[in-house]
Amino acid sequence: MVTVGFHASHEQISPGRLLQDVQHAERAGFDAAMCSDHIEPWSARQGHSGFAWSWLGAALATTDLRFGVVTAPGQRYHPAIIAHASATLASMFPDRFWMAPGSGENMNEHVTGDAWPPKETRQQRLEECVDVIRRLHRGEDVTHHGLVTVEQARIWDVPDSPPPLIAPAISVETARRAAAWADGLVTVNQPAAKLTEMLAAYRDNGGRGKAVLQVHLSWAPSEEEAVAIALDQWRTNTFAPPVPWDLPTAGHFDGVSATVGEEQVRESVNVSADPARHAEWLAGYADLGFDELYLHFVGQEQAPFIDKFADQVLPQLRTAGAYA
Repeated sequence: MVTVGFHASHEQISPGRLLQDVQHAERAGFDAAMCSDHIEPWSARQGHSGFAWSWLGAALATTDLRFGVVTAPGQRYHPAIIAHASATLASMFPDRFWMAPGSGENMNEHVTGDAWPPKETRQQRLEECVDVIRRLHRGEDVTHHGLVTVEQARIWDVPDSPPPLIAPAISVETARRAAAWADGLVTVNQPAAKLTEMLAAYRDNGGRGKAVLQVHLSWAPSEEEAVAIALDQWRTNTFAPPVPWDLPTAGHFDGVSATVGEEQVRESVNVSADPARHAEWLAGYADLGFDELYLHFVGQEQAPFIDKFADQVLPQLRTAGAYA
């Protein structure tokens, strides 16, 4: 049975408003929440990017939801800092927090002034960071010399249950490689054939744990408004890698997306004014084998979406037997 959660988009909504939104989502019947850890929005039109780790403490303390965060240890963050932050949250809120450590995006990592490494180097660096974080979560004294350096690090408040480390992946190859270390897999909505291939690559290579899908969607009372919201807020997110990995600022994303139109946006965002169509899409993802679906309404005003989906989409999923 699938869990349906709320995606809290720090890049689009101010931290205080987003905290109210996730509280609203819990009252409306969403089961869980997740967010991403950015310092830069995808577009100047989005105009926000609060610090996810501060926000997570407030969100966990003021709801009963489980939360996850997609983050990137290794450049902007030393892995000992990520291990420390995640251990503290897991200690305060047992079994309610997971994180997805990824290889990062230049838009967030360039702030250190360090060179942006090629993908293979970033992947190796991530795997070193995962090993360091897991050892610190076990309470070990850690020294490590490699693509990251750690000297005599220790976490004194170790959680009884370390937070699961879920692998974020966009490609089949990344999903296959993550099977060696991850406690689960998280990706974004893509064509069904691609998602099926990713899940198979992860599971067939020994990948364990839950499969999580973040679903980008645009809903509004009219189709025209739903399209307009998607174009305004999410046209910068229609490009295949390596574009989203390598561009450094929101201004660069705005520049390359200036001519993106409706057809291209619809390839990345489920756009419809019909709640039943959204329910159909979501049930289809559950049927592919995803255990948790996190709904990301790409507009900035979340309340109408939360209320509409609580009233007309979540009940359809429950009736269809696809909703936990």
